[in-house]
Amino acid sequence: MTAGYFYSILEGSLLSIQVALGALVVAVVLGLAGAAAKLSTHQPLVWLGTIYSTIIRGIPDLVLMLLIFYGGQIGLNVMLESMGYMDYVEINPFAAGLMTIGFIYGAYMTETFRGAIMAIPTGQAEAGLAYGMGQTRVFFTIVLPQMVRLALPGFTNNWLVLIKATALVSILGLPDMTYLAKQAGAAARGQTPNAPLLFMAFAAVIYLVFTTVSLVALRQLEKRYTMGVKRGNF
Repeated sequence: MTAGYFYSILEGSLLSIQVALGALVVAVVLGLAGAAAKLSTHQPLVWLGTIYSTIIRGIPDLVLMLLIFYGGQIGLNVMLESMGYMDYVEINPFAAGLMTIGFIYGAYMTETFRGAIMAIPTGQAEAGLAYGMGQTRVFFTIVLPQMVRLALPGFTNNWLVLIKATALVSILGLPDMTYLAKQAGAAARGQTPNAPLLFMAFAAVIYLVFTTVSLVALRQLEKRYTMGVKRGNF
């Protein structure tokens, strides 16, 4: 009986990592767009990027999750009702959780990418333009490789926190490993009093494995991008 619960939680961990990877894609896209907006010469774009990164980073993740899922669902149905569509529409919890986490961490990625781009000497891009390279080629040849190297430490931190934030999707009823660990603990408590602690500890170990593997992989990637780069001695 207990083994079945452990297997169920392992299955839920696959859903958790799917949410994390999907949210990461959304966060990177929004982060690049936000960084470009904040570094833009057009003031409205700067304001838009600043408002996004400031407000989202200032509101707790749990509040945003509930606000976007339930508030968004109510708003969507009110809008559809005003257009004459009377059937109730429910937002898919998987899509809602993925997009919400991606939206939240896109604000953190915005600051990570913006800081990395600002750390690159502007003379390098100017030299590329003077050499006859176009804006696109300058970005992909000169700016992007250096931005990746400089952004990796902050990107790593954001990714590790994002993985742990996937536990929030359990409040939407999505059967991730946190949700299943809680359900297993409640179901087995009559037979094993410490079941809730046991199953939550198992989920915690899985999260620890995910973050440890990610940390090792990203450190190897960082070593690759910093190969040949001199570091200052402090």
